[in-house]
Amino acid sequence: ALTEWLAGSRGSMVSIKRPRRGDKAALLETVAANAAETLMQHRLRRSSDLTARSAALQDLQDQLGLSEPPLRIECIDISTLQGQDTVASLVVFEDGLARKRDYRTFIIRTPHADDLASMTEVVSRRFREREPRADDAPDRFAYPPALLVVDGGAPQVRAAQDALMAVGMSDLPVVGLAKRLEEDWL
Repeated sequence: ALTEWLAGSRGSMVSIKRPRRGDKAALLETVAANAAETLMQHRLRRSSDLTARSAALQDLQDQLGLSEPPLRIECIDISTLQGQDTVASLVVFEDGLARKRDYRTFIIRTPHADDLASMTEVVSRRFREREPRADDAPDRFAYPPALLVVDGGAPQVRAAQDALMAVGMSDLPVVGLAKRLEEDWL
């Protein structure tokens, strides 16, 4: 794939060779080590920049008219694979950082590829999970987010709101992101 892209940019065939020994191999090892170190430093700077994250959350609060900064944000996206298999992805952010251990995939049980019914099912299943567990194990969904973001426009937002009302969470703000016209629905 990389050789094809480089060949397209160059306009002729390209081959990539990796040195196995000698000065060029040592140089390649140094470059790889430097790149890994630079990436690690970049990630540390970004994750430790509390001021920037706090400002971004405050800006999000202001832009969406929320009563408090959304310290926990959950995002839902529905995907249909070849018109038959439907899955939903749940992505979680806390304090402006991705919380990957809380990511979740839902296999949609609703028959047929119906985006609105799928959204209703996922939101209902997600927020039913906040009830206490019998085994006293810590539950990663024990408390609700301050903001729910769904992929889609007004119909998807309404489906999510209806599902939230059905589980007694009608006060949770819902935002929809519609790709087609780059619209936001609150």
